[in-house]
Amino acid sequence: MLYYSLNNQSPKVSFREATIAGQAPDKGLYFPEVIPSISQDVIQNINSYSKAEIALKVIQPYVGDTIPEAVLKRIVEETIDFEFPLVKINDKIDALELFHGPTLAFKDVGARFMSRCLGYFVQGQNKKVTVLVATSGDTGGAVANGFYGVDGVDVVILYPSGKVSNIQELQLTTLGKNVTALEINGRFDDCQRMVKQAFADQELTSQLFLTSANSINVARWLPQQFYYFFAYQQWQDKGNPPVICVPSGNFGNICAGLMAYASGLPVKHFVAACNANDIVPSYLQTGNYHPKEAVATLSNAMDVGNPSNFVRILQIFNNEFHTLKEKLSSYSVTDEETEQTISEVYKEFNYLLDPHGAVGYLSLERYLNEHPAQKGYFLETAHPVKFPDAVERISGHKIEVPQSVQGLLSKQKISISMEPDFDQLKAYLLSTR
Repeated sequence: MLYYSLNNQSPKVSFREATIAGQAPDKGLYFPEVIPSISQDVIQNINSYSKAEIALKVIQPYVGDTIPEAVLKRIVEETIDFEFPLVKINDKIDALELFHGPTLAFKDVGARFMSRCLGYFVQGQNKKVTVLVATSGDTGGAVANGFYGVDGVDVVILYPSGKVSNIQELQLTTLGKNVTALEINGRFDDCQRMVKQAFADQELTSQLFLTSANSINVARWLPQQFYYFFAYQQWQDKGNPPVICVPSGNFGNICAGLMAYASGLPVKHFVAACNANDIVPSYLQTGNYHPKEAVATLSNAMDVGNPSNFVRILQIFNNEFHTLKEKLSSYSVTDEETEQTISEVYKEFNYLLDPHGAVGYLSLERYLNEHPAQKGYFLETAHPVKFPDAVERISGHKIEVPQSVQGLLSKQKISISMEPDFDQLKAYLLSTR
């Protein structure tokens, strides 16, 4: 399997090269030359396969011969070593809970897979790899956890000061060792811009071995297909495929779901659930794509004004707007509606949503109200404990803190404060050589 840049100005590369580079030299995102097809035997007999067997069949064509099968099998098994339950909320809506991993967020899958692939790829190299990543919330903790202690890899995480929850911040600022957190006095879009500038800076890239762990990296993005297959395995009405609703910020997660669909996974329709950052809902209504500055919301991990991965979604559909609209809908949900949804779903169904899940639930409910013969599930992408102040205030329910994060609460964050200024980031990175 080879990967090409969506800017079409760089040579094709292997999975190994795409993973290590993160982004193509022409600043485009890598995309597989071919979207592989999943065997119909796997689809029709999916309940006969283990999760690890399914995941290996999904990812093996993308990896090709860059990782031996025995090593890839171990990487996959370690990546998905927790539960992915599809939980019934009511007769029409289920929740796919993706918060049972070590950092209580869906990004554990991509971060664990990528860290293990990169760890394999850098074995025996003299030069350290620096993983540079921007986070709007959960990416930072998942990447920090996934790469913690990996030999030959340093991790630098940029996050917007005051715009991530307390637990999210502790997850990315308390590990130390090979993980450094840069607290940026700005928005997530500032963090993402600075990271992109770093990859475009020839002086930096000539002196540092830089790669990205954001969802622009194929090794972070592609394994997110796994849990869509795991959900289908649990889906009771195989003859009536689900509508899948994905809380969407940078659009890597829903893009992975659309890749799974393109490879043969039965899906009725996709819904991109957005907060007030409504770039994609507006695009699907008007046909005009206008990135804009992100606004802060209760569902902070989705506060993205220029979603990087949307260009990949367009590529899946050959940039044909009408074909895309047939398979993808999108809704924008306000903070007021998010709070109301958390409250109502808890009162009516005794199910506690986090703010991102609430945006997903309401968006799916809206779509199903317009298509009453269909059923579906939304992705509950993070545990409510990551947003305790808001969720407890809205629901009136005290959230039990999972054991996996109880130890964090007594730790002190260690971060380096920085203005949203690329020159400051560059000086810091050069000082770490």
